[in-house]
Amino acid sequence: MSHSGRPLSPHLSIYRWPITMTLSILHRVTGVAMSCGLIVLAAWLMYAASGPEHYQYFRAAISSPLGIAVLIGWSFAFYLHLANGIRHLVWDTGRGFEIRQANASAWFALLFAVALTLISWLVAL
Repeated sequence: MSHSGRPLSPHLSIYRWPITMTLSILHRVTGVAMSCGLIVLAAWLMYAASGPEHYQYFRAAISSPLGIAVLIGWSFAFYLHLANGIRHLVWDTGRGFEIRQANASAWFALLFAVALTLISWLVAL
């Protein structure tokens, strides 16, 4: 067996990272992020039900820069998961499997999520 310095099998360094693979990974990650975000939602409801003095603690935490960053990330996760879910629904009809269409829909889903996150937070602030 000759050792020419090349990998013996295909390696990640020779492949281009496709946008469709990125969206597939992000779809799973955003699903987990939204599940974790339900803990924040439950905490919000518990603090709101506990009375105004307890709710102020939650409001102070969520209004901090870290809290706002978490909420922005959570809203991005929601919009990306929504857009990618719609993309998957279109695929369930048997359309959009060609490489060009899959890449275009992936970029659209990503830009859709970024745009709606920006719009939501610009309106909210």
